[in-house]
Amino acid sequence: MQIIFFILAGVALISAGLVVFQRQPLRSALWLIVNFFAVAGIYLLAHAEFIAAIQIIVYAGAIMVLFLFVIMLLNLRQPEAEVKFMHLGQKVGGVILAGFTVLLLIYGVMQVVLPAGKEAPPGMGNTESIARLLFTDYLLPFEVTSVLLLVAIVGAVVLAKTKLK
Repeated sequence: MQIIFFILAGVALISAGLVVFQRQPLRSALWLIVNFFAVAGIYLLAHAEFIAAIQIIVYAGAIMVLFLFVIMLLNLRQPEAEVKFMHLGQKVGGVILAGFTVLLLIYGVMQVVLPAGKEAPPGMGNTESIARLLFTDYLLPFEVTSVLLLVAIVGAVVLAKTKLK
């Protein structure tokens, strides 16, 4: 069980790094899909089947379609102008920041104990209780999120139309 977790965690970390360091936005979006599936696998290992299904349906499905639609609509295939030089201070600062981040990650992993085979407490992971909370107490944030996605689509269309003129 832990071996599968470490494999999925490694895939998630590598694909997340490739999302950030890809030069082409389309390839970056495809690596993000790989990351979403790896995270869904980690949710399955934690016995959170509902969250894993939502991860695949909402993020790897709907949100990625939206991302790919915006990338294709804005025609971001051409790479931006490359930086020809970088100051030594920027390189040193980047290495120090990356090292600090790695140390924080190692510390966080050392503090977390993975309970092998331990079930979730009663009432956790219940699809009915999640749906009841989502459509009663958290209805406003749920609807605001849908409006924000609609605004993002309209904004992408407006930007694409002004670019064509």
